[in-house]
Amino acid sequence: MNYQEALQYIDGVQWLGSRPGLERVTELLHRLGDPQRKLKFVHIAGTNGKGSCAALTASVLRAAGYKTGLFTSPYLFRFNERMQINGKPIDDEVLADLVTRIRPQADAMEDHPTEFELMTAAALLWYAEERCEIAVLEVGLGGRLDATNVIESPEVCVIMNIGLDHTEILGDTVEKIAAEKAGIVKRGADCVLYEQEPGVCEVVRERCEALGVPLTVADFSQISPEFDSLDGQVFTYKNNAYAIGLLGAHQLRNAAVVIETVEALRRRGWRIEQDALEHGLYAAAWPARFELVSEEPPFVVDGGHNPQCAETVADNLRRYFPDRRRVLLMGVLADKDYETMLSILAPAGDAFVCVTPESPRALPAEELARALERFGKPVRACGSIRDGVAAAQDAAGEDGMVCAVGSLYMAGEIRACFGLR
Repeated sequence: MNYQEALQYIDGVQWLGSRPGLERVTELLHRLGDPQRKLKFVHIAGTNGKGSCAALTASVLRAAGYKTGLFTSPYLFRFNERMQINGKPIDDEVLADLVTRIRPQADAMEDHPTEFELMTAAALLWYAEERCEIAVLEVGLGGRLDATNVIESPEVCVIMNIGLDHTEILGDTVEKIAAEKAGIVKRGADCVLYEQEPGVCEVVRERCEALGVPLTVADFSQISPEFDSLDGQVFTYKNNAYAIGLLGAHQLRNAAVVIETVEALRRRGWRIEQDALEHGLYAAAWPARFELVSEEPPFVVDGGHNPQCAETVADNLRRYFPDRRRVLLMGVLADKDYETMLSILAPAGDAFVCVTPESPRALPAEELARALERFGKPVRACGSIRDGVAAAQDAAGEDGMVCAVGSLYMAGEIRACFGLR
């Protein structure tokens, strides 16, 4: 099986959809020799911020000298981005070989694994065969029944910011969603929690107490911003100074969670010197998270796709571009709470250009444009993402800026318009 055939095989089981449960991935990994049992993990769940947390944590572990796997989703430009070792995505030939070996085992199962379960198995098998010393796993959906939760007790479980998303699967309150995400917490691990509303914190605290798991809640009152520009941020946390290239106040909070995660790893015997922590935070990159991809005029790409993300983007637009005309290049998925997103983002924008993301779940650009007309600002729908980029830049002019927001499913193509892969 070559690379294209491997991708076609994985894509070919999309009809199975998302089916929560650990039975299939457990059986598949057992057929593959249980590679997950040969690895150590940091496991990260949450509605928002888990990808940034994963990227920052993996960067710190690499800086400390550990061979580090990173598993995230979705990808921006190439499927291979989903699984990396020491910052390098998996090679085409290696992925093809893994899928060639996994396929007969998966096809022999009475209940066939889903697309995400196949990817999870491939990543874990690769990390084990490459003898990664630790792997950072981002949960796909929820936590308790997510395929990544097939692992035994990780070194650290991290629960990031929780909001209302995927409510039809996870529950219609943040407390119900928190209970699902706290399902990654296992006896023998440490747990680090993003500081948030009391109901969520109580759910996680009760889970940790029931399992005898030490819990650390990041203390955001200890964050002191020192410098903030489009070039990055400098801040102190608990009187230690750090710098990150990621933009927005929310990334300072994400970084604080990572610092507490590193402290938990240190308590468990991992050698992570302070200079490795500082360098890892500074060196971390996480594309399409309020990422400046062009400066003339400023063009920002953000994959935010739910109301919490929209609030962050609106805050960042006012923070970094207070005096510029702000054009929002928007595309959304029809099954997201896009009406609430629009009500949050519209006041921060002066004009809108609409496109259709590359997804079968996408809301057509024309329909999005009609939904935006009620805000009484210029709106235009474009037939392609590339046309949308050009139209947004034209609308911004020399004195404005563009922010692409609404879905990660259009971020990769937008970045490609600027020569970024």
